[in-house]
Amino acid sequence: MKMIVLRSTLFNALFFGWSTIYLTICLPILILPPRASSWVGKVWTRMTFAMLKSICKLDHEIIGLENLPEPPFIIASKHQSAWETMVFSILVDHPCIVMKRELNWIPLFGWFTARSGAIGINRSGGASALKQLVALSRKAVAEKRPIIIFPEGTRVEPTKKIPYQPGVAALYSQLKVPVVPVALNSGYFWRRRAFAKRPGKITMEILPVIPPGLPRKEFLPLLEERIETACARLPVPVHHDSPASVEEKRNRRKNKAAY
Repeated sequence: MKMIVLRSTLFNALFFGWSTIYLTICLPILILPPRASSWVGKVWTRMTFAMLKSICKLDHEIIGLENLPEPPFIIASKHQSAWETMVFSILVDHPCIVMKRELNWIPLFGWFTARSGAIGINRSGGASALKQLVALSRKAVAEKRPIIIFPEGTRVEPTKKIPYQPGVAALYSQLKVPVVPVALNSGYFWRRRAFAKRPGKITMEILPVIPPGLPRKEFLPLLEERIETACARLPVPVHHDSPASVEEKRNRRKNKAAY
């Protein structure tokens, strides 16, 4: 565990230093069209992943790239860590990411995400926020851009489940484009609000598309079933303090108490 902390400390120092220098140098690019800011994000992500691999010994593999259709389409991804908020910038061209609007306020990073055309949503905005999401997503579809949305609306530990939010169902019914479900296990390596980045290999699986045209009430349960089923079959690493290990220890204590 000490080595993990040391590696994570070094990674964080280099990550924030590199990000500040790189994004500051790239500031003039903000006056260029949005695609240029997406390019800045692509380079930033590649460098971040290279540091994760070399320093933290954290690599990744992508399964099912052949399931990505021609844009426009919607990617509906499981959300367990910060890792998947970056990976799509190198998987698809000029993506339109749906995120909480507060992220667009972060100096440097937020300026580039906003300029790239990311959709910042007020998560407490209710119906008005949903209307704004659909309207801005229509523009992205007209530009033939992939839309990235995290149906849970927030990062969730691998061993927990929360209801999927209605935003993805609204986009599916209104935009009439395919939805690509995505499963992953990133939360076992880079946990929510956690400092440590554990070594290993994150697995992301891009699942077959859900074609447009299904009734809205059928779509959301189908999407959730496909993503959750795929996540359940992805590799679970053995870390002494991983969510899975902690949950297993709790279950063992409960079973002992029952006897």
